[in-house]
Amino acid sequence: MSLSTSHEELTERTGDEQSRAENRVGTPGWARAIGVAGIAVVAVLTFWGAWDRRWIADDGLIVLRTVRNLLAGNGPVFNAGERVETNTSAAWTYVVYAFSWLSGVRLEYVVLTIALVLTTAAVTVAMIGTARLYAGRAVLVLPAGALVYIAVPPARDFATSGLESCLVIFWIAVLWWLMLRWSDRRVENPSTALVLVIAFWGGLSPLVRPELVIVGGLALLMLVVATSGWIRRVAVVVVAGLLPVGYQIWRMGYYALPYPNTAVSKDAGGAKWAQGSTYLWNLVGPYALWVPAVLVVVAAALAAVRTGPGAARRSDAPRGLAGLVSRIRTPSAVVVFALVSGLISTVYAVRVGGDFMHGRTLLPALFLLLLPVAVVPIPLRRGIVALVSCTALWLGVVVWAIFAATTTGMPQGTTVGRSGIVDERAFYSENTGHRHPILASDYLDYPRMRAMVQTIENTPDGGLLLPSAQFTYWDVVPPPLPIPEGGDEHVVYFLNLGMTSMNVGLDVRVLDQMGLAYPLAAHTERLDNGRIGHDKNLYSDWVVADTGMVDVHPFLPFYLDEEWVEQAQVALTCPETQELLTSYRSELTRARFVQNFKHSLDLAGYRFDRVPKYEIQRCNLEMPPERPAS
Repeated sequence: MSLSTSHEELTERTGDEQSRAENRVGTPGWARAIGVAGIAVVAVLTFWGAWDRRWIADDGLIVLRTVRNLLAGNGPVFNAGERVETNTSAAWTYVVYAFSWLSGVRLEYVVLTIALVLTTAAVTVAMIGTARLYAGRAVLVLPAGALVYIAVPPARDFATSGLESCLVIFWIAVLWWLMLRWSDRRVENPSTALVLVIAFWGGLSPLVRPELVIVGGLALLMLVVATSGWIRRVAVVVVAGLLPVGYQIWRMGYYALPYPNTAVSKDAGGAKWAQGSTYLWNLVGPYALWVPAVLVVVAAALAAVRTGPGAARRSDAPRGLAGLVSRIRTPSAVVVFALVSGLISTVYAVRVGGDFMHGRTLLPALFLLLLPVAVVPIPLRRGIVALVSCTALWLGVVVWAIFAATTTGMPQGTTVGRSGIVDERAFYSENTGHRHPILASDYLDYPRMRAMVQTIENTPDGGLLLPSAQFTYWDVVPPPLPIPEGGDEHVVYFLNLGMTSMNVGLDVRVLDQMGLAYPLAAHTERLDNGRIGHDKNLYSDWVVADTGMVDVHPFLPFYLDEEWVEQAQVALTCPETQELLTSYRSELTRARFVQNFKHSLDLAGYRFDRVPKYEIQRCNLEMPPERPAS
């Protein structure tokens, strides 16, 4: 060795020699077997945990109504003849539709099966992906972050809720695994096929769930920057954008909106930081989630260390821009990508106010933050101190997981309190009397549901069903004479869309006050102090006017005002409101598609006043004459 050799170079060579020595020794066979067994055990626990808390939420049944219409040939709509996208995840809708069409099995069982498989696969793939960080090293990898995730009760609750949570974490897990394969520096240039697969998978992000564009966008940015050659970069962009851009064009022309109607209904762009902070603590506090947060910090620190064979020596690394590009395609950079994506996703969820379901919208962020420590390494040849300390850390995670899994995060979760947050699964289990409400028919035991079905049977002429103050009957506003042969349509106006729509025929129109399936309600102004996720509420008078039902007493329920109904009829003639109604109710011609596409952004931002009198004034319409006092 030359006397001029610097201390830094000597240190680097010593580290490289140590790394090569570890790689030559490799992981003992018994350690590999234990690692595989650990992954298998957690996979089984994931499946069992999801099965033990199996159910389908009312919101999950909303998805199935759209699938029913697809299977019936009515298109991807909630009510036949009304082009409304009531499901936030377009990908989940079509995944459920595809397997329902192929299997012919009852929809609820299809959803339950898909959810169990995807949830188990997501946790398993996440662990396998993280284990790649330690490939070739003399370590024993044991499940940690994956155990933390499944220990949190909401993670198991929403594994089989009928919502897209299972698909979201599966998409994240596969992206993580693909990115780690791509970052393996033992391969000088990743294959074009792998790069394009990642591009396609990352491009699916807005279709899986719109806010996942944060994750997919960061992954695609890394891919484009680190990919050599302009032809390959263009190919990445094209492959990533082809399906989502195509769907976006179709969505704007078909639905006349640039995003799902749920985003309009909930004003997803609005900021509710205080409520979001309450929602965050509602998940973090009961389960002491700062423990896995410490693990994430440790994982971030480990990301700065060589994570496996093939790490470039610092003295040989390119400088400047070339060096930056080189460092992007590394396991460390992928770890940072997961952590940054998780942090941004957390901030976004807090900004919009979270959700009314305990923990649900924070689960993707939690999953992302735990990815780098889905499994943790126990060093086998670094000395007894390292072995004991890492083992003790892992045992601490196991103890924490047992604590979290047996904790009731919301002791009064079935009551809607000031925060507006509930334990959704416990709420519906209690109010239906079913431990595992899965079938739509299970929800017939929810208040008002059997009465709704019976009321429809008892009114063959049709009419508008409004929920009464009593749970045992519905008020019915009849249709005007003459009644067409076979009766007029039935319209149900109720907040719980899933259970109502899945217990009636597709010929029954189901609308809701907050506007998930009813654009007229979705485009009202947001209530400042409304419950999170439920801060739209359209008065029933509008629905009477909109459906053309009889608008005078005694046919109107006592709590509806004839003047309000008449004012609503006038307010509905506002040109902007008429354009809104026409955009999703009129026949879909080529001209209508083009018109919808052009005006989709304007329609998305259109809002009107839910008080008919004020809406008439806003739209400069003529107020109807006052009715003489009776």
